[in-house]
Amino acid sequence: MANTSNVTELIIIGLFQDPEVQRVCFVVFLLVYLATMVGNGLIVLTVNVSKSLHSPMYFFLSYLSLVEITYSSTVVPKFITDLLAKIRTISLEGCVAQIFFFHFFGVTEIFLLTVMAYDRYVAICKPLHYRNIMSRSVCRLLVAGSWFGGIIHSMVQILVAVQLPFCGPNVIDHYFCDLHPLFKLACTDTSVEGVIVLANSGLISVFSFFILVTSYIVILFNLRNHSAEGRRKALSTCASHITVVLLFFGPAIFLYMRPSSTFTEDKLVAVFYTVVTPMLNPIIYTLRNAEVKNAMRKLWGKKVNSGVE
Repeated sequence: MANTSNVTELIIIGLFQDPEVQRVCFVVFLLVYLATMVGNGLIVLTVNVSKSLHSPMYFFLSYLSLVEITYSSTVVPKFITDLLAKIRTISLEGCVAQIFFFHFFGVTEIFLLTVMAYDRYVAICKPLHYRNIMSRSVCRLLVAGSWFGGIIHSMVQILVAVQLPFCGPNVIDHYFCDLHPLFKLACTDTSVEGVIVLANSGLISVFSFFILVTSYIVILFNLRNHSAEGRRKALSTCASHITVVLLFFGPAIFLYMRPSSTFTEDKLVAVFYTVVTPMLNPIIYTLRNAEVKNAMRKLWGKKVNSGVE
């Protein structure tokens, strides 16, 4: 951190102040987090074990679920334990580390969702060339590119944060560390830093969302030439992806496509995309996808049979 900083520890205000409400939230959010771990972990296991789920779509889905596990784990475990703590603190270095990994996994997920939209575009609009275009090596390259893009984005965020001096106060008005609440604690003007964050986080979200919307408009236009059954299957797969995109991008655009400031609604919006959305993603994909459900049934059946034997 900057040499002029004399703050070494931050106090986190948290989400609620009522002890009774905090205890209820502890139980609720703990169950949600466990469901996130189990649901996404089951998808990763199923895709990697099942022989019927080796297409690029499921290859990307397994990595999306892996990112959801790591993304949620950067915030939720500490958030849950803080609900039972009288004083919620985090070191300044720990705060910066949380910001790094939170943005790293968050932007990696954005790029993966964009890659998945491209995969659906090729599958529906260029079906004869699908296997050649979406080869295994290309899929691995797209996943690696998503991780690399997340690292570059997160490094920019951290370079902005470490230059700021913190000389008091040390109370962060949030339930986890993020750049906008941290900017309020800096003892210097952060308007330039706010613009950098706006350009880095907000524009990535908006441009990726624009690419996603454009790809699905092209997909819907091309579906007119498919049979009724082909349209139904394609729309079922695309609907799951579109739902996940809206759940993730809506809050991200709301929080980052504006100048550096904090609204009272920010905490509630952040709860949705840090705690709730990672749990919903495996539910959305499995409920609307017969292949994933069948593969999970077979996998579960093998586990039960092996246990009986």
